Amino acid sequence: MGEPDFLIVGAGIAGLRAAAELARSGRVLVVTKEALGESNTAYAQGGIAVAMEGEEDVALHLEDTIAAGDGLVDRDAAAVLVEEGPRRVEELLAWGTGFDREHGELMRTREGAHSRSRILHAHGDATGREIAVSLLQHVRTLPNVELCEWTTTVSLIVENGRVVGARLLDPSGNLRDVRASAVLLASGGAGQVYSETTNPAVATGDGIAMAYRAGAELMDMEFMQFHPTAFALPGASRFLMSEALRGEGAWLVNAEGERFMQRYDTRMELAPRDIVARAIAHEALGGPVYLDMRSIAARMNLKARFPGISAFLAQYGLELAGGLIPVLPAAHYLMGGVRTDTHGRTSLRGLYAAGECACTGVHGANRLASNSLLEGLVFGARAAEAMKEESSVLSSQLSEKGGAEREADVSEDGVSWRRSDGDAERWIEKLRTLMWREAGLLRNADGLRRATAELAVLQQSMPNGHTRREIEARSLHTVAKVMVQSALAREESRGAHFRTDFPAHADMARHSVLRSGELLFEQQEGCA
Repeated sequence: MGEPDFLIVGAGIAGLRAAAELARSGRVLVVTKEALGESNTAYAQGGIAVAMEGEEDVALHLEDTIAAGDGLVDRDAAAVLVEEGPRRVEELLAWGTGFDREHGELMRTREGAHSRSRILHAHGDATGREIAVSLLQHVRTLPNVELCEWTTTVSLIVENGRVVGARLLDPSGNLRDVRASAVLLASGGAGQVYSETTNPAVATGDGIAMAYRAGAELMDMEFMQFHPTAFALPGASRFLMSEALRGEGAWLVNAEGERFMQRYDTRMELAPRDIVARAIAHEALGGPVYLDMRSIAARMNLKARFPGISAFLAQYGLELAGGLIPVLPAAHYLMGGVRTDTHGRTSLRGLYAAGECACTGVHGANRLASNSLLEGLVFGARAAEAMKEESSVLSSQLSEKGGAEREADVSEDGVSWRRSDGDAERWIEKLRTLMWREAGLLRNADGLRRATAELAVLQQSMPNGHTRREIEARSLHTVAKVMVQSALAREESRGAHFRTDFPAHADMARHSVLRSGELLFEQQEGCA
């Protein structure tokens, strides 16, 4: 394939769904810095939330989404999500996605802050991987799509105020520029900015950082969701203990063996994630907190329902049915990202974004459980539709190369791309530890100011080469800096953003918007 018509950065659910749509209208290049199939999508355990029982179910899904978002959900974006979701899931079924069934009917479970059981799952607790595999198989059959793995996107190429391509680092370490009529960022989240996270190693916020350096607006970057129940055995990885465990009836108990959620919310373990996460953090001050499945072990084959989680726990001599599983919150999902409309358009012409790297306002201040996979499907398809409609105009201007602003040629500090012998890994660990300590689940002005100062110090020794890890280091620093800036400016507590020095809501719900370093707060039309 020569130069593509469309370039997609990321091969998770949003990127692959967009590729399937765009293949009808031109040549599509999908690049991913890992092996195909390695993305946040593949690590999504619990399921995909979708209202397939008619208008009442759709209306309830909308209200649940708005309620979970703690006053900051854009109602129009949320309506798009829940209304178009059923059609997109039907497409997955047609493409062979094997959701779990019982007597031929799709099985559904319930998760936190949902008013009814509407979560579809696959292989018990491997929903994301099943969707990723089926989408990838479908996209592989499309002749206009080229899939390119082990390829890192370094930066965007901007000419005359329009994004016209990207600079790529190939598996051999060579840089090359790829031009396209439209570029879609579907690069996932940024959980790796924290030392404690459920996200895979690929989630370093590259797309968000590239977009910001190129001049795109970011929105709501202070809202990082901390999943309440990450496996918390010392020395073990922060493996996700799915929301579906509590959906099926698991309890949370403290070091005294006491079930404690009744002190924090009447919905108990099925309260929104931000409430449960802070409750666990508070109880953990007195000792370990555990997930307790023993109350439901008699009525459910837990190994069959949660095979992946059971296999992980077996490595540590633990079983869902027979013991207490130590848990603590960990960084899980970024509600903020590159600001887009409901068709994936960013503030830069030619640049689109969908999935976790984008921010439509659909999740507000706190994402409703299992809405993330649906978001990737719905907005990946919508972004592709917009790209198709506008591609003819964009294509005609690609040959106008005068006045180029090649963001690809420099880092955010103006340092030319060159190899560095610095220890990028050690530098990254310093940043991640700093962010967890000063800008994590519980925040205050003193900690956020310390984070600002220490990030400035880290910037002086930032890796400036063009290996993949050095590129990721710069992405993480950009993301960390804007997250801290946004968190310090938001002097209230709302959803996943909790300030111990400002524990109450502000009078007005507003989105934070970053433009070229300047932070503004905006009341968005349709904000609930």
